[in-house]
Amino acid sequence: MPIWLGIDIASASVKVAVVRSTYRKVALARLTGADVAANGGLAQAIRVAVMQALQGEAQVADAVAVAIDGSRVAIHRLALPATAQKQLADVLAYELEAQVPFELATSVFDWRLLERSLGQEELPLVAAVARVEDVRTCIDLIKEAVGQEPERVGVGAFALATLVPFVPALEEEDAVAIVDLGSKTSEVLVLERGEPVFARTISAGTAGLPGTAPRLARDIGVSFAAHRARGGLAPTRVYLCGEGAFEKGAEGYLSSALELPVGLLPEPSIDLTAMPPEAHELPRHAKAIALALSLAGRGAGMNLRRGPLAFERSFAWVRERIPLLAGLAATILVSFVFSTWTRLYAVHREHEALEAALASVTKEVLGTEATSAQDAQDLLSKEAALTDEDPMPHADAFDMMVQLSDAVPSSVKHDVEEFDVQKGHVLVRGVVGSIPDAQSIASALSESKCLNDVKIKSTTQAVGSDRQKYVLELDLRCPEDVKNVPKKKGETSTSGSAAASGAGGK
Repeated sequence: MPIWLGIDIASASVKVAVVRSTYRKVALARLTGADVAANGGLAQAIRVAVMQALQGEAQVADAVAVAIDGSRVAIHRLALPATAQKQLADVLAYELEAQVPFELATSVFDWRLLERSLGQEELPLVAAVARVEDVRTCIDLIKEAVGQEPERVGVGAFALATLVPFVPALEEEDAVAIVDLGSKTSEVLVLERGEPVFARTISAGTAGLPGTAPRLARDIGVSFAAHRARGGLAPTRVYLCGEGAFEKGAEGYLSSALELPVGLLPEPSIDLTAMPPEAHELPRHAKAIALALSLAGRGAGMNLRRGPLAFERSFAWVRERIPLLAGLAATILVSFVFSTWTRLYAVHREHEALEAALASVTKEVLGTEATSAQDAQDLLSKEAALTDEDPMPHADAFDMMVQLSDAVPSSVKHDVEEFDVQKGHVLVRGVVGSIPDAQSIASALSESKCLNDVKIKSTTQAVGSDRQKYVLELDLRCPEDVKNVPKKKGETSTSGSAAASGAGGK
């Protein structure tokens, strides 16, 4: 069960939120805080707050998130051509270089694409730029106090945008504002339809109240006006969080000064069963909770751990999880072996079933069982060579009639009494002038390659005439219609040659 740590660093206090992640939900485990002055410095206050937060938990959190002060970051809202989307990082760097007040080569930046309106051809986005040295100072501070580097470094008020998926009220209106009231500074975030579009850090907080209240309200109102001047929507509701959200009369005074409904930020829809009832002042720790939830990969926050500051897991983190990784690898291996064996077993059974079906069919059709495709093919070829007849022979009865017509000399009077063709055997009963005429017809027919065994069976004198009747028989079979019987195994070509020689000698 991963443990995420969100650390909210302010000038006067440090707040820490511990969130545990389960398979289907996240649960808030503990909220702690520490005063900077009472603990002798910022690093010591962070150390004390984290130690209190991790009581009963692991000594080291799985991941840590922190946010750099908003006054150390430049926020810009831009609109780039849609054609630049594939090379957005390069194009954005070029655009920001002319707008930020410091060298971009020594800076890191992150951005978030905003939702485009229908028909809009440009890419609206919000970008945050900070100096590398400022971000590194924040990372080193956490590493010194906690003993591990933060995985994410958020951007001022933009860290609060991570709460949007967990607080439905932030998406109910077109534009709302979240004001994180601190002791010396306050942060303003404007959301339009749940997307963070504007953020500003103002140098007024709850210190000096009630005398400084007009200035605080004026600075918040000026921030809203600056957002509207850039084409943004005017907020219709303001939510308060941070230490100053619980100052007496803060809601009523700001609502009157801003002429807007003002209330405490609603509680996020996460599991709070581990929290005692008296600790449910969640708006006080809203930013710390948002930073912890940002480690879940949800929300609209930004992360300045990029480029030379990109986060890398240490070998110690991997070594601690070797047993888990080994268990997962063993599970995958066992699953793979079992899946492979099951597949091979299924294929083997299918092969046996097909062999049995082939043996049954060949026994029924060919009279002999065959258990392989090659044996079945040999049986089928042999059977076809012995019994199959070509349904379209190269010579038929019509061709025989033409051959007979061509064989009769023009000087011979020839009458056909009967012409019969049955399965390649031809019987002709004819009448000619003399026996030599019948023999000449038989000789002419013998010259055709498709007519075999041409014989005159008998001749008789026609009754009441000097003409001769004859009976002619022959076989109608072209060489192309004769199929070669495949040789049996062990039969040599010598026997075939000898048979051919014997046939030729007849």
